[in-house]
Amino acid sequence: MKYSDTFTKWLRDLGYTHCFYVAGGNIMHILESVSNVITCVPVVHEVSAGIAAEYFNELSVNEKAFALVTAGPGLTNVVTAFAGSWLESRELLVIGGQVKSTDLTQGGIRQNGIQEIDGVSIVKSITKSSIRISRPVSQVEVAKVIEAGRSGRKGPVFIEFCLDAQNSEYSETHIPKLADLIQNDEYELSLDLKSKIEKSKRPVLLLGGGIDRKIAQSLSDQLKQIRIPVMTTWNAADRVSSLSENYFGRPNTWGQRYSNILIQQSDLLIAVGTRLGLQQTGFNWQSFVPAGEIIQVDIDKFELSKQNPKVDYRINMDANPFLQSLLKTFHTVTSPTWEEWLSFSKKVKQLCPIVESSNRISNSSFINTYEFYEFLSEHVNPGETLIPSSSGASETVAMQSFSQQKETYIVTNKGLASMGYGLAGAIGAAFATKSRVFHVEGDGGFAQNLQELGTIAAQNLEIKTFILCNDGYASIRMTQQSYFNGHYVGCDSKTLLGLPKWEKICEAYGLPCTILDASNLKSSEVNMALNSRGPHVFLVQVDPNQTYFPKITSTIDDTNQMISNPIHLMTPPLDPAVQREVLKYLK
Repeated sequence: MKYSDTFTKWLRDLGYTHCFYVAGGNIMHILESVSNVITCVPVVHEVSAGIAAEYFNELSVNEKAFALVTAGPGLTNVVTAFAGSWLESRELLVIGGQVKSTDLTQGGIRQNGIQEIDGVSIVKSITKSSIRISRPVSQVEVAKVIEAGRSGRKGPVFIEFCLDAQNSEYSETHIPKLADLIQNDEYELSLDLKSKIEKSKRPVLLLGGGIDRKIAQSLSDQLKQIRIPVMTTWNAADRVSSLSENYFGRPNTWGQRYSNILIQQSDLLIAVGTRLGLQQTGFNWQSFVPAGEIIQVDIDKFELSKQNPKVDYRINMDANPFLQSLLKTFHTVTSPTWEEWLSFSKKVKQLCPIVESSNRISNSSFINTYEFYEFLSEHVNPGETLIPSSSGASETVAMQSFSQQKETYIVTNKGLASMGYGLAGAIGAAFATKSRVFHVEGDGGFAQNLQELGTIAAQNLEIKTFILCNDGYASIRMTQQSYFNGHYVGCDSKTLLGLPKWEKICEAYGLPCTILDASNLKSSEVNMALNSRGPHVFLVQVDPNQTYFPKITSTIDDTNQMISNPIHLMTPPLDPAVQREVLKYLK
């Protein structure tokens, strides 16, 4: 049997059902083998293959996807997807081609084989495991590499496949079960959680992306019953419904104001499955939860050993069994009552509305981006997916103002914050969920990966794409306005950033296109387009100069140093009377 045929059979045994790929000469044998037994989805650019596979694996329950790219530029093009999956701790298998083993450079010269480049070395720092197959290896070796990306803190893996190894003859021997290769570590909790909880008067539970969606859904009733504020990070935005009585939003540097105010007044923060990065704590991490204790639960011991933020108790274990144990602990606590804390939290939420009046638009025909996401909140149903981009207003406003229902999915990649990430992610989401996907991207970012409109059209995917037409890079424009007195460089059409006529692009791909403005956003025609079968592109007319508040800004101290505000002091500041009322526990 040809080795690539056997290798493909192993992939099937490991649960892989889909392959996103760009064809190439150095993967011709493995592509031929894969195409016979696995659903293969051609994309236009390799980075999209990697991103689509990442988002597919993030959302699919029983199926797995991998990316298949050729040697040389195929590998260099997909590096962004490696980096995104690495930073967000997501499973991603990339199989890359390589020249024949006999053509590999043996040292000294830079290249021998055509398109030869050392892919394993290039991605070593952003993969959990990477190998080159220059001659057939056993199923055990292949499974161990792949399992490395699935176990512990997840991350991408890379298998580089020499062309002659793909076409080698191979005889199967005994194949051990994958379960025999997996080591399950057991942990014991040394911290007396019950005692900590009983003493707390203002506890907050913060859920991170380490919490599995399926487990979060199964625990939804228990999460409601614990009667303390439950919050989520951006990566866990869909783990709790916005309609839950004790859900209090997504604290963050660009978070919801009321969430930031409340988490800062907690006297016990239990952070489960979150690394507590700088976006979560604010750049002024020394002032994060200033009067409370922090318990952090993370599967990665290195995250627990970093200096920021201050953490009082560190627990190195998988967040999912910890959360299940924690909720059982809460149900055994009898002495404290947190009704006063809950009541105060609801009051703060009421006094700090999501859509603030500081975000005005210059023309009534424009759509306020915050109101646009409120509109989307009414249309994304359970089982459907929202894919905001990974940077700029299309993501930050989504995380500030979108209200998710139970079992509504939200996926983004803020760790890398790469423009253009959303379109390929929406493709992976559509194949994974087999349901409607709402994809939002700014026109500047969308232009960087617009070629995948061809994939959407060819596959007739149920993706509704919303391009926020703000004439380029709105967040860069805001930065240049705020810090450099409006000295604009390469951020819009006036500074020679070249963007297309979107209606003509859609026409070229044969995609229906609708222009959205304030006059027709809630019209029956738009509603019909949203509920139509197949893809549809909406060009959302937003104000290029719209501001996006609240946010964390910096101040100058007595030594003329720039210091970031703590996350409860967002710009613009609250009315002094309101601020005194909502910061009751911060002196």
